[in-house]
Amino acid sequence: MRDTGAAGEGQMIGSPPPHGGQVRQVTDLLGIAPVALLDFSANLNPDGPPAAVLSRLRASFDDSTVITNYPDLDELEVRRSLAEYAGISTESISVANGFVPLLDSVLRPLPIQRCVVPVPAFVEYRRTLQQSRIEVVPYILTTGSGFACHTEDLFRDSCDAILLANPQNPSGVLYSRDTMLRIVEEARNREIYVFLDEAFVDYCPEASLIREVVRYPNLIVFRSLTKFFGMAGLRIAYAATNAELCGRVQESIAPWSVTSLASVAACAAVRDIDYAPQAIGRNNSRRDQMRAAIEALGIHVYPSAANFLLLRLPKSIDSRQVWEQMIRRHRILLRHCANYEGLGDGHLRVAVRTEAENDRLIAALRCEIGNEQ
Repeated sequence: MRDTGAAGEGQMIGSPPPHGGQVRQVTDLLGIAPVALLDFSANLNPDGPPAAVLSRLRASFDDSTVITNYPDLDELEVRRSLAEYAGISTESISVANGFVPLLDSVLRPLPIQRCVVPVPAFVEYRRTLQQSRIEVVPYILTTGSGFACHTEDLFRDSCDAILLANPQNPSGVLYSRDTMLRIVEEARNREIYVFLDEAFVDYCPEASLIREVVRYPNLIVFRSLTKFFGMAGLRIAYAATNAELCGRVQESIAPWSVTSLASVAACAAVRDIDYAPQAIGRNNSRRDQMRAAIEALGIHVYPSAANFLLLRLPKSIDSRQVWEQMIRRHRILLRHCANYEGLGDGHLRVAVRTEAENDRLIAALRCEIGNEQ
């Protein structure tokens, strides 16, 4: 489909979308089909979900009860499957249609007033906390330190909760398991809750603290199936807590928050024991090759343990112009990071996709960076 002129050559496309994966917002402005845009803004497994997920979903459509009957109010089967995958008890697992509904449900029964949030971070952290009338205390992670998080600094301001991500988004920085345990232990001594977002930890499972929720009643771990298993459209995430808190969280979650189809897909995904190690291996290889190629263009790339890379362009280059020209000239959508608190202009985030798609990105960046320098 050719451009319709909705956004002319000399006309700005508009502000970058506040989240990754918002292809329609851009394609509508350009008057092109969504399939014409290669999306590097959303951090999803480019190989898609395990084959068993698709076969189970197809089979579900042959059973009309999957559509006509209500989902199980207790979500027992999917909670059991996720508990087995995580190595904890079913009584510690809550599920919902995404991280934000889960965080909101966790906050309801807890007396949280002030929460420290290291930034830059997922933009929905602040909004969800503020909607719960919780004061957000930002802890700035600097680019000069490589987004290092120092335990003693986290407790500099009085608070009753800390919200962390490991690996961190948008940087991809991974904190060691020992570092995270020190933070959780210090927080327990100070009677502070730790909300730990492990949305990308499936790429580095050895760093996960999900099994520690039994030992630390102040620890709540959030996990997602949408990124690693490539199922963003099905919207399913889970939280792990001690059994007592889990019961209260379950009462706070809206009924039937996960569809029957999403539950079927989730069970099939985590039961495929071969999928995870293969996905990790492919991602690590692709990410390392991609990082080396981008650095060869004179772009700074931060170390990442996830399936994305954070780029810092040279100061002489306008990141907003590069972002827009990548869309116009190359039909490639990147994640502009200007709306990440504490990060600002000059940074772009790119997902790790297939080898051929990554090569296309490198060629387009070479063209644009060469034009700018």
